[in-house]
Amino acid sequence: MSIAIPAYPLPQKPLALVLGTIFVAIAALHFFDGELRRLALLAIGGGLGVALYHAAFGFTAAYRNLIRDRDLSGVAAQAVMLAVAMILFATVLSGGQAFGFKAGGAVAPLNISLVTGAFIFGLGMQIAGGCASGTLFTAGGGNARMMVVLVFFCAGSFWGSLDMPFWRALPSLGAVSLGRAFGYPLAVIMQIGALATILGLLWLWGARLKKPLWDRTHPLNGRRLLQGPWPLLLGALALAVLAYATLLAKGYPWGVTWGFTLWGAKVAELLGWDPNSSAFWAVGWRQGALREGVLVEPTSLMNIGIILGAGIAASLAGKVAPKLAMGWRPFLAAVIGGVMLGYGARLAYGCNIGAFFSGIASTSLHGWVWIAVAIVGNIIGVRLRPFFRLG
Repeated sequence: MSIAIPAYPLPQKPLALVLGTIFVAIAALHFFDGELRRLALLAIGGGLGVALYHAAFGFTAAYRNLIRDRDLSGVAAQAVMLAVAMILFATVLSGGQAFGFKAGGAVAPLNISLVTGAFIFGLGMQIAGGCASGTLFTAGGGNARMMVVLVFFCAGSFWGSLDMPFWRALPSLGAVSLGRAFGYPLAVIMQIGALATILGLLWLWGARLKKPLWDRTHPLNGRRLLQGPWPLLLGALALAVLAYATLLAKGYPWGVTWGFTLWGAKVAELLGWDPNSSAFWAVGWRQGALREGVLVEPTSLMNIGIILGAGIAASLAGKVAPKLAMGWRPFLAAVIGGVMLGYGARLAYGCNIGAFFSGIASTSLHGWVWIAVAIVGNIIGVRLRPFFRLG
């Protein structure tokens, strides 16, 4: 069988050089300050941006394709990513430390705030056209509409932080870690069994792999690694390994939306808002995070790394071509969807990354509740997309 050689577009070298220079400058800043952990987090963020962009690893499109076309490809790739991540995470979380440093999982309570936030986030995913990680890598890749989503994502997340005292006062069942309850080996086996059962039920429903998880028709050489596209399976494995590296470097799992909340709060503070006026922000460590620079706070630093990594990947692929004209309905969807993503993520203790991916990888029951409720929101959101002139 002959192997097809893909036609590669010309890299946008000047843009790649500018973005690469910014990345190296930030890296040098932390290196010469002796902050090797921050340097590692920046590098991991850059790797995540490259992997997300080249594999086009979007959670939103995967759920939309499943709901609308019964395409199982994206969800199957997520199942592989989750299985690999939970195995890797268990090696650290079972001992509670990594390299002598304390390490813990993403474990959050089962409460009304979680359920409400997950539904709002799931609905916002389809209206906005992206999730948390998807917003970062598509905005970094030059998508103008997703840059609008990012702005309002930050605004919605900050709004959610102001309302958190109300939501946290509502009834709660507390946090449940399957790893702590049953031991991590058994918890991992239980969760992999649950993933296999879900895939089996979706298969019986009629869902099929409509895109290969590994495209054998195109060789995976150095040029394809730099310019993409990557097979879905490679993206899934890369994200699992880099999420594990995040746990080792930070001491807690990968998250995205705390960085957005922080960015929104910093802008609000510049406009005259007083952090002491909010019970959520009056806490010492949060005010400490507000005082830290965006290149210092770990989640913020990783988010910037993702944006730069995706931008470098897109420029190497020759695909950065922002279109500013988008029509009023898609623009309205970006605004509404962005606010819903931010507000929902804050209520739900995270997004598709911090709550779903990192939660399940940490064997936290809240990750399973999050995705079950978010899928309901996605189903409704898919039905609303035609109104906003979204495909």
